[in-house]
Amino acid sequence: MADQPAVAVVVLTQGARPAELRRGVDSVLAQHGVTTDIVVVGNGWDPATADPALPEGVRTLALPENVGIPAGRNAGVPLVTGEWLFFLDDDADIPSPTFLADAVAKLQADPGIGMLQPRLRVPDGSPSPRRWIPRIRKGDPERSSNVFAVLEAAVVLPREVFERAGGWADPFFYAHEGIDLAWKVWDQGKRVWYAGDLVAEHPSVSPTRHSYYYRLNARNRVWLARRNLPAVLVPLYVGSWTGIQLLRWFRKPAVLRAWFGGWAEGWRADPGERRPLRWRTVARMTAAGRPPVI
Repeated sequence: MADQPAVAVVVLTQGARPAELRRGVDSVLAQHGVTTDIVVVGNGWDPATADPALPEGVRTLALPENVGIPAGRNAGVPLVTGEWLFFLDDDADIPSPTFLADAVAKLQADPGIGMLQPRLRVPDGSPSPRRWIPRIRKGDPERSSNVFAVLEAAVVLPREVFERAGGWADPFFYAHEGIDLAWKVWDQGKRVWYAGDLVAEHPSVSPTRHSYYYRLNARNRVWLARRNLPAVLVPLYVGSWTGIQLLRWFRKPAVLRAWFGGWAEGWRADPGERRPLRWRTVARMTAAGRPPVI
């Protein structure tokens, strides 16, 4: 057991999906070839009151209020030990009992990979949403590739990479924190990998698009640029996404009002620590297929 990889697992929940939460935790406890230390973080909810109850030995952390997805995940990290980190949504699970061992083996075999997202599939076998593949040219979902963002439902990375990145972007609350972390991994001279041969499961739920979503989407796009890009690239990135939204929603003025409200907030409000990407990183990302201006 001593020579098995030690994986620290953080599961974030608001308590709305207790059965799914228990299934996900059980799938982690069923893993072979690794040791796991699990914490379930309740964002404005006490996981110790879960019904069905969580298995014995699973740590819990009750946050008194919903601090947002990135900050909630960050809060769980110091409570679990392990050189590898695994973040899992409360409605996701890992069907293979060797998922974590296989993911860690990939990271060990290629130290150039700094973070890994598996392919997500729908448990009932229905087609998975294309948005779950975090690249522009989606293609075959089973094809692995470098990517520049992650869908945060299931992510594995070395703890030291996570800590050097400064963790998830606390101020974001929701939306685009997977891009922020991915860019920071690339800036460490590493790559972010979409592993099409590894599988996690997640239900297909049509995303609810409301004014709050559009506002945070826009605000965090501006914050991504302000936090991460060299100054000359900030207006290029924000400008390209502004143009995309105008083309996408020009017939929906209510959407644009919410989006531009967030856009303005992104310039006014503090996005948190600014750590601009090195130009070497910009060049690497461009050579790999995604310059950080689109």
